[in-house]
Amino acid sequence: MNKLRLTSLADDRLAGLVDFYEELHRNPELAFQEFKTSTTLASKVCQLGFSVRTRIGGTGLVATLTNGDGPTIVLRADMDALPIQEDTGLSYSSTTTSIDSSGISTPVMHACGHDIHMVAMLGAAEVLASNTSEWSGTLVVLFQPAEEVGAGAQAMIDDGVFSHFPHPRVILGQHVGNGPAGTISYTSGPAMAAADSLRVTITGRGAHGSRPEAAIDPIVIASSIVLKLQTIVAREISPSNVAVVTVGSLHAGTKENIIPATAELKISLRSLLPPVRTHLLTAVERIVRGECLAAGVEVEPQIEAIGAFPRLVNEAAGLGRTVTALEAGLGIENVVAVPPITISEDFGLFGTTANVPSFFWFIGSTDPERFAQAISDDSVDRLIPANHSAEFAPVPRRTIATGIDALLLAFSAWSEPNNDAPMNQGIRSDILNTDGIGSDKRVR
Repeated sequence: MNKLRLTSLADDRLAGLVDFYEELHRNPELAFQEFKTSTTLASKVCQLGFSVRTRIGGTGLVATLTNGDGPTIVLRADMDALPIQEDTGLSYSSTTTSIDSSGISTPVMHACGHDIHMVAMLGAAEVLASNTSEWSGTLVVLFQPAEEVGAGAQAMIDDGVFSHFPHPRVILGQHVGNGPAGTISYTSGPAMAAADSLRVTITGRGAHGSRPEAAIDPIVIASSIVLKLQTIVAREISPSNVAVVTVGSLHAGTKENIIPATAELKISLRSLLPPVRTHLLTAVERIVRGECLAAGVEVEPQIEAIGAFPRLVNEAAGLGRTVTALEAGLGIENVVAVPPITISEDFGLFGTTANVPSFFWFIGSTDPERFAQAISDDSVDRLIPANHSAEFAPVPRRTIATGIDALLLAFSAWSEPNNDAPMNQGIRSDILNTDGIGSDKRVR
């Protein structure tokens, strides 16, 4: 396949794709509510000649384009938005509100770049559909729901997504980050953390605020648990391993002079290695039960798993060929190896389930000059909004163009014949690390 020809053709479509990006950005939908988004995407890929199956895993869709003999290559993009009030000041800002899974009305925003993912995917699909003489095989495009809640990939798998197309050779995906637009970053080995979400309910004994001796105060117990949990990473996990323990929610009581009967905490755990994950879960349970016992609690605390993301691993089988293609097409200076991050993604479930190589990379989205200035001032975290920020606002045209190019380059590499040769041929040894210790080169 002529990679340069395909990537240059993408430029002719950018204006319309930017318009479509703005439309998606104005009209975000929450996890498993992507009804209009899915319908619109299905219509667009149908017009390109794809065979489309909808409502897979709820609102997911699979679009397949068969073009003679050759490998099946799967590209994935996610569709859902976040319950965030947008504060970007963009002319195409979202003013959408929706009812979340708890029945609460909330503002909604594409604060994680999924609108970019969808548009870049559509652009790549359009280029490939209109240039079938340049490649052969089967292109499968997955538009996945509910990535933000870690349930969409599994829902599509449970709904038989792999029964709708031939067994794939590789599964490829990408995500927007806040690095400089025009760049790609990636990680070898464990790249994104496993995440476990827990709800802890402490049942004490309520009483009048003037009579604490009559109570078993769950607020005091919860407060002690919050502080003790911070010692897990500081004193139980080796500094050479990555782990995060965050208490993001603590709710108890209704009035200042009433000691409530219960308190609830919600805890997020992040880890890159399975033994560390096991240690975190065990330590949380030990501390919760220990603090309740020490306080004389008469009812066993409840520790409930309310969500989980698997860790995402870029193994050598998917890494080498893809990175070589990205470097060749975008320039080695624009494709940067970075250490793993503790953000989580459910993309890896597709490759694990199909037992095929998969690879996941990040696209920069910030004006390069602005980013360079922030680097020189050591103010990236303070001044460059990142994913899940109400101010997250990718530079559309260049970010979309890079996303299209990256998908086309990766697709072309895997659609070439003799792809089953050793995957690390021609790849620098410094990017083939799979032990979880990343290179010290960073986009940010």
